[in-house]
Amino acid sequence: MDFSLIQDTTGWDALASEWNELYDKSYVKVPFLRWGYLRSWWQTLGGGEWKPDQTHLAIITAREAGQLVGIAPLFISTKEKFEPALRFLGSVEVSDYLDFITLPERLEAFLVGLLDFVFTCQALPAKALDLYNLMESSPTQSALKGACAQTGWSFSTARLMPAPYIPLAESFEAYLGTLDKKQRHEIRRKLRNAEARHQTARYTVNEKDALTAEMDAFIAMMHNDHRKVEFLQNPAMSQYLHDFAKAAFEDKLLRLSFLTFDDHKAAAFLSLVTQQKLWVYNSAWEPAFASSSPGWVLLAKEIEWAIAQGIREVDMMRGDEDYKYKFGAIDRYIMHTRCALQ
Repeated sequence: MDFSLIQDTTGWDALASEWNELYDKSYVKVPFLRWGYLRSWWQTLGGGEWKPDQTHLAIITAREAGQLVGIAPLFISTKEKFEPALRFLGSVEVSDYLDFITLPERLEAFLVGLLDFVFTCQALPAKALDLYNLMESSPTQSALKGACAQTGWSFSTARLMPAPYIPLAESFEAYLGTLDKKQRHEIRRKLRNAEARHQTARYTVNEKDALTAEMDAFIAMMHNDHRKVEFLQNPAMSQYLHDFAKAAFEDKLLRLSFLTFDDHKAAAFLSLVTQQKLWVYNSAWEPAFASSSPGWVLLAKEIEWAIAQGIREVDMMRGDEDYKYKFGAIDRYIMHTRCALQ
């Protein structure tokens, strides 16, 4: 394999079509690895998570006979509590799953070559990989451990946090049947109550011209949650969310859904649809309707919609919020993996 380093956005932009073609063939297909998403993430460095003067692009590509066969989507960064290292583009806070991009049959050779390239490349002052948000089930875990052993690098990995998912059934009733009796009754009760108390409706944003205003409404609703206020304090975070939605819309992955009670927005989910999954990225709800549980109602309706589309999994992303498990979520984990020269 012939490895090369991309350190500017011009070179990155020239790679766009090849990037997504390789992504479609890669061994891991999570939406946070698509070119459009990562390019939009770079615009605000994750909503201000990283400082521009301490952050530098360091994408490493591998080719065989001119054909792109591997991408290490990396950048060099440092900040308080984060020593200088090569990290995945998208790290850490806003991209739930990250990984390398390569053909399944070339993974091991790509990782061995990548570590050798990092070791010898004088343009890369950082000689460590600090990789957040790798899925525990990713083949990268074992392949990278083997590559480190082969090249003399250290390897360590640890669970970072759960990222639960909800397995679905062939019908909404069959799905409800997988829940315990108390929870099944609770979901049905909340659905009935909402219908009895309000004129309910649900819509998704399908027009590009409406996207900015609808995202403004979504972000305003997010401010109702005290746990998200600090997250949104930096104006760059709001810009990141707009960029996220725009990139997902252009890639035809976006599902921005609103539930209305009596013609007023009551809850919303910002999700992605790809790989036969509904990926629930963020949510918001209106406290004025708290007694009618709009968040629960909308999630139940989104699950019902997903089942009707033939989707068999709802990925609830990172975090162990209690409501996820009440809808039948099962834990899986994301990892923090570190490799360094010994």
